[in-house]
Amino acid sequence: MEDGNWLSASLIYLAAAVAAVPLAKALGLGSVIGYLIAGIAIGPWGLGLVTDPAQILGFAEFGVVIMLFLVGLELDPARLWRLRAPIFGWGTVQVVASTVVMTGVGLAFGLAWPLALAGALGLAMSSTAIGLSVLNERGALPTTAGQGVLSVSLFQDISAIPILAAFPLLGAAVAGAATTDTGGSTGWRGALLAVAVILAIVLGGRLLLRPALRWIARSETPEIFTAASLLLVVATAALMQSVGLSMALGAFLAGVLLAESEYRRELETDLEPFKGLLLGLFFMAVGMSIDFAVVLANAGLIAAVVAGFLVAKAVVVVVMARFMGIPVLERPLFVVLLAQGGEFGFVVFGAAQQSGLLSGDQSSVLVAAVTVSMLLTPLLLVAGDRLLVPWLQRHRPSGPRPAELAEPQDAPIIIAGCGRYGQIVARLLYANGLSATVLDHNADAIEGLRAFGWKIHFGDAGRLDLLRMAGADRARVFVLAIDGVEQSVEVAKLVREHFPHLTIVARARNVDHYFQLKALGVEHIERETLDSALMSGRSVLEVMGWERHLARTLAMRFRRHSLELLGAMAPHQSSADRKKLIAVSKLGRQQIEETFARDRAAAQDRREHGRWTPPA
Repeated sequence: MEDGNWLSASLIYLAAAVAAVPLAKALGLGSVIGYLIAGIAIGPWGLGLVTDPAQILGFAEFGVVIMLFLVGLELDPARLWRLRAPIFGWGTVQVVASTVVMTGVGLAFGLAWPLALAGALGLAMSSTAIGLSVLNERGALPTTAGQGVLSVSLFQDISAIPILAAFPLLGAAVAGAATTDTGGSTGWRGALLAVAVILAIVLGGRLLLRPALRWIARSETPEIFTAASLLLVVATAALMQSVGLSMALGAFLAGVLLAESEYRRELETDLEPFKGLLLGLFFMAVGMSIDFAVVLANAGLIAAVVAGFLVAKAVVVVVMARFMGIPVLERPLFVVLLAQGGEFGFVVFGAAQQSGLLSGDQSSVLVAAVTVSMLLTPLLLVAGDRLLVPWLQRHRPSGPRPAELAEPQDAPIIIAGCGRYGQIVARLLYANGLSATVLDHNADAIEGLRAFGWKIHFGDAGRLDLLRMAGADRARVFVLAIDGVEQSVEVAKLVREHFPHLTIVARARNVDHYFQLKALGVEHIERETLDSALMSGRSVLEVMGWERHLARTLAMRFRRHSLELLGAMAPHQSSADRKKLIAVSKLGRQQIEETFARDRAAAQDRREHGRWTPPA
């Protein structure tokens, strides 16, 4: 393939992604590993369809840049200031402690201190692209672990300034004292220039960005605003790159400065598609860039380096997670995402080689080790999800278990489940002077609700002896508000069999749950989202001009029709009756649409002639 043939290149990249990513997702490996495998398959060591991965890697790195810009848009300056402690505190701990530990390991194996230190500085970095991509894919960015990964990743980008500035000093120390002054002054001049560029971005963003975007928006040309969004990201990244800093860091700063602007949502909408495509291309380029010749020639050494730095960093991060208060079940994700190597390591090793701290072969081995670790990260995450997290769930330390219900209760109402649904039912009953025995088997939820003055008993409503202790023999109503569908159905069976006098009022998660409860003879069933959805629909009708009483009447009629339709569909739930089920559903929809059409016509007639026609 010729480099200039972008049509063929696009065809290859898109076909590889479309083939590999859905397959990886179906196997539970995540999209990142799919992109990496696709890159390996089409790269020089696969089918050879792409021969120059370095060229596409430089272009695809803008996916990381755009991602950090969008992350910055979610963090206004005030919120970023609140994160200063984890960014500069725990970020410093991670980088410094990982570097010290790995430098010590290198010295223990007989490496020269400049080589050990330069290698440790590069390996201490983690992949911002993989880390934030995984967090976004899992929706884990707002979690404690997600915020911790973000904070440490941001500090790693910031640490580019002193690390790259220090390399000329280290190189001069290795070469001899005669060049120390020149190297040092050059390094610190670069550092001062970098600080000046950051200040220019901050001040320019405050004074110029918003007026410029406002002027462009007035042109009312959407494609130009999109072009301006891309220009903003690319220009900021180029400015940072010109002084040897992380392009992603510059884009992040620009995003933070615009987080409170009126154009935030527009910028997010315009750039989100580019982020996804370029990030995927970046991961494919990483897969293509794996030099399997170096890996095979130094397989034992690379395996030792990968295992060594993963374990060393994991030890540091595990200790950090404990002191940072990361929840136990979130720690595997936190540790894996920070223990891996990162793309910034490529820059560090390149600069170290230019400064004479690393030879070409040493740099190649370290680059290969970082790339292999990035390839292993999605697999380690899958292993953690399937093996470590379940083990932690079974063995995590917990506070004292609440005492199980042991004294007979005599309230006329029993509520099984005190989540968001059961709580509302209980509050309504208490407000009307009715007492209820509330049962829940989630110890953490019970302790949290008891702190607010709730009287909740610990116990599993699926146990017959516990139901007797709760007073099921004497109660009148059993409110079934359990979250799990299967458990809810089992409890309904138990109550219907042993306490047939109880009137069951049940919560259904969905239509299928509704039918299962109905088949057991439960009469009072409420779908949990039906009424809230109808209220929202009623509000929409009112906003669109429907009279309030008419909107209410239509919503209530729709509710009644929905329940009647479910009753008509209930006898046809078997697969053999699927055609009949669909026919009943279509007929019901047609009937309600015709009824509402008549209502609209009657309302129009009232408005025109002042007559009131009662709804049918």
